[in-house]
Amino acid sequence: MLLIKNGEIFSPKSLGKNDILISNEKIEYVHEGIDITSSSVPIQILDASDYYIVPGFIDAHVHLIGGGGEGGFKTRTPELLLSDCIKGGITTVVGVIGTDGTTRTMTSLLAKCRALEEEGITSFVYTGSYQTPVKTLFSKIEEDIILVDKIIGVGEIAISDHRSSQPTKEEFARIAAQARNGGLLSGKAGVVNVHIGDSKKMLSMIEEIVEETELPITQFYPTHINRNSYLFEAGIKFAKNGGFVDFTTSSIPHFLNNGEVKCSVGLKRMLESGVKIEQITFTSDGQGSLPDFDENGKLRGMKVGRVSSLYSEVKDAIINEGIKIEDAISVITKNPAQILKLQKGEIKNGYDADLVFLNKTTLDIEAVISKGKIMMQDNEVIVKGTFE
Repeated sequence: MLLIKNGEIFSPKSLGKNDILISNEKIEYVHEGIDITSSSVPIQILDASDYYIVPGFIDAHVHLIGGGGEGGFKTRTPELLLSDCIKGGITTVVGVIGTDGTTRTMTSLLAKCRALEEEGITSFVYTGSYQTPVKTLFSKIEEDIILVDKIIGVGEIAISDHRSSQPTKEEFARIAAQARNGGLLSGKAGVVNVHIGDSKKMLSMIEEIVEETELPITQFYPTHINRNSYLFEAGIKFAKNGGFVDFTTSSIPHFLNNGEVKCSVGLKRMLESGVKIEQITFTSDGQGSLPDFDENGKLRGMKVGRVSSLYSEVKDAIINEGIKIEDAISVITKNPAQILKLQKGEIKNGYDADLVFLNKTTLDIEAVISKGKIMMQDNEVIVKGTFE
């Protein structure tokens, strides 16, 4: 058992100064002044007087087994390391396959997902990749979602991008319907994680499907909404209509200089535009490639996305854009947890014991607890991946 004393808690809603009792990977009790002096059970006690305590971060779009390859085999990006997650305060990840749905397979993605679980963080995956028809683990989307505990939806299906399979509206609607049914029958989210490219078609295919079918707008979870100014404005409209929008935190100066909206700035702009905070999430696109194509689709260069960017943008939103801690933290905790139907993202009785300790002065991450286990303390990672 672990007792955390005197921390100032953001759940992400502010709970003030409280203690947290953890047992068997779960938060057992959150209350002021928990007294365990009469307990005969060994309890480790941590003093959190100098910290804000927030829920462990959820990164719902990560290339666990690497991505890329748009510049040939040598541009395949490497796998995710456990310590990268821990240093970034990330205690839950959702894995995706991107452009390369041939040499990156669902069996490999699922194996990496389970490896990260064994190493100490929570991990899920989407079935499929950019391509359609969707390459599933079993014979169809519903089977993957219903029968495999770690598969919670479909993605990342690419639209409005020269690298996509150019699915028809009918084909894309069928994918969404299959994902929805799989989710309903398994009690999972069953969402479709959608990669939105640079095309001026933007979100139009999703909007037409919602207009013409019985599928709700919340069935779709579009990402990279901040990749350019016109998509960002379309994202504002989409979110005001009840849809979810996801910003990608990994970037490079060239992208920002050419119209990409910095996540911290974009969060402020969306809130000022009247978008509800519950509709917005951040994800890192960690270990994915950051390819730079010219107007003819020719690759000019490439970098690698980093999961460390997730909290970096949240921190910038608080410090540089004046966003309240409760709102900024929610886009990487409570919001993705609710979209994906995970019992995470809040600090409350019965929830998973995933916690991040932030220095009250600098807001730097100094300690991380995942599934009730201390993974990082005093700014030092103490639990690393098997081969690190």
